[in-house]
Amino acid sequence: MSTEGRNPRSIGLDKMSAVEMVRLMNEEEQIVLQALVSAEAQLAQAAERVAQAFQSDGRIIYVGAGTSGRIAGMDAAEMPPTFGIEANRFICLHAGGNSAMGIAQEDAEDDPSAAIAELNALEVQRNDVVIGLAASGRTPYVTAAIRHANQKGIWTCAIVNNRNAPLLKEADLGIFLDTGPEVLTGSTRLKAGTSQKLALNRISTIAMVLSGKVIENLMVDVKAKNQKLKDRCVRIVRELTTLTELEAAALLEQHDWSVRRVLEASKSMA
Repeated sequence: MSTEGRNPRSIGLDKMSAVEMVRLMNEEEQIVLQALVSAEAQLAQAAERVAQAFQSDGRIIYVGAGTSGRIAGMDAAEMPPTFGIEANRFICLHAGGNSAMGIAQEDAEDDPSAAIAELNALEVQRNDVVIGLAASGRTPYVTAAIRHANQKGIWTCAIVNNRNAPLLKEADLGIFLDTGPEVLTGSTRLKAGTSQKLALNRISTIAMVLSGKVIENLMVDVKAKNQKLKDRCVRIVRELTTLTELEAAALLEQHDWSVRRVLEASKSMA
């Protein structure tokens, strides 16, 4: 596996200065963007299928272990506040459960039965989507989830960092991100993990844009749970209307800080 191979550029890592290591890691990270460019068509296809599932009241279920699971969990957690959606629309199944999100449980990824049980507990339906992430492309927990979802007629996607990995063949759509060997041999929290985070950024954001959760490039369904987000709501309303700052803030107060409701109200006032 390329992700487990030794990177010839970093063999002398333990003899490098801090500046040399930073420079090397910066240079190696450029490979991540090259991998994403090579996968543009597949990432767009995944985003379209996620949008279709979301618009059909389906759920987007991420499945991962270790770093991949924690990255997926972060993306899922950000969706409700950013796009004003219910917390159960983007879900992450992580090998070892919620406790493994903060404390690594490396052995949990070898339990395929757990993934099947967790999918069954969610009562997955055909309008759902299951996206499995695994740098190796062969993690038993993730592989079992993809295979089980396929058997239920659910559309699946796999995001992996090794060419010809089994998961690429198991999923309906396999996305190979060719990030190569890591600076620190086998530490896929580096380039592989970064590529997976950027891939999910693209898939989930584009899916929400396609689903009407964005006007121009503004998050009009953001949940204003703190002062920073309330200030953002005021700016969004001002960008999309002729209201002053005071008028925008007053209307937002009246409409429970819902930008979309304020936009509708401002139209009726015009």
